Amino acid sequence: MENIDPTVPIPVRLDIDTIAPHFSRALAHLDTAMVRELDAVDFDHRLRELVRLRASQLNGCSYCVDMHATDALKAGDTTQRINALAVWRQSALFTARERAAFTLTESITRASETHVPDADWEAAAAEFSPAELGALVALIVTINAWNGVGVSTHAWV
Repeated sequence: MENIDPTVPIPVRLDIDTIAPHFSRALAHLDTAMVRELDAVDFDHRLRELVRLRASQLNGCSYCVDMHATDALKAGDTTQRINALAVWRQSALFTARERAAFTLTESITRASETHVPDADWEAAAAEFSPAELGALVALIVTINAWNGVGVSTHAWV
């Protein structure tokens, strides 16, 4: 049996933090603004991380998948729920509120395909107040921005 190295180096394509520092700082400011919106409505920390994780799974951002799975554990979520997130529609481990958040996350993340249908929006609006919904949209848009940078540049491997 051949020995296989379990790690494969992924070369950085572009060090965005060094090459485009103004953009990098602006993205960090966007993240700070998003967290303030979430904090203002006392948005559940476990759900924050699951939304970040689900968008990162869809976008294929391995750095963010690893980070947000770890952060979800730190926020008090379980390994079972984190592992089931990729197949949340077939899992009984998630509440109606979480399911609505995941539906909206998938819809916004795939906006070019879905155009965020009314049914997805209405499902979220039935579970979240307008202020919570605004914070959720901010969360989804922000993690998609981070994922776009991570996937395209491999800046954080």
